[in-house]
Amino acid sequence: MTAVPDTEASAVTASNARRVALIVAIAFFMQLLDSTIISTSLPQMGQSFGVPAVAMSIGITAYMLTMAVFVPLSGWLADRFGARNIFLLAIVLFTLASLACGFSQSLPQFVAARVVQGLGSALMTPVGRILVLRNASKSELLNATALITWPALFAPVVGPVLGGFITTYLSWHWNFRYYGANSPNTRFT
Repeated sequence: MTAVPDTEASAVTASNARRVALIVAIAFFMQLLDSTIISTSLPQMGQSFGVPAVAMSIGITAYMLTMAVFVPLSGWLADRFGARNIFLLAIVLFTLASLACGFSQSLPQFVAARVVQGLGSALMTPVGRILVLRNASKSELLNATALITWPALFAPVVGPVLGGFITTYLSWHWNFRYYGANSPNTRFT
């Protein structure tokens, strides 16, 4: 058998590190976009559910509280069941819960879906960072970290604008349904 030259092996490793960082960056973008995209849709959502717009804030609160509760468990789960498995589970939970939000017919259904979505989100961020750290060499770590950081800067800015556009020209439902239709992460992981 012939050994793979070091330069070829390091190119494969660098390519894998970039691929993992890109997948994690897309997942982070989805998660951070979701945190802000619904803010401009709350009045229409409240009208659709027959509740005051201010009552819709419980959906945001449920999402954030669930994230706060489950983020500390994410590292333990990644060590116990494997970071890749937990990251894939997080993406699947997040995507399915997003679809459930988009098809919700009442405020309680929406809040339940947001809790599950918050669970997926809570597992996604720390475990995604673990995957990047485990797949990038010291020389690649700066570039990989930079790649996964840009969603944190861009998604919160574009979220309200995109949410308003989607709500105006389609409906608030599509702020959530598009995750199921456009979830490339479930195909890559």
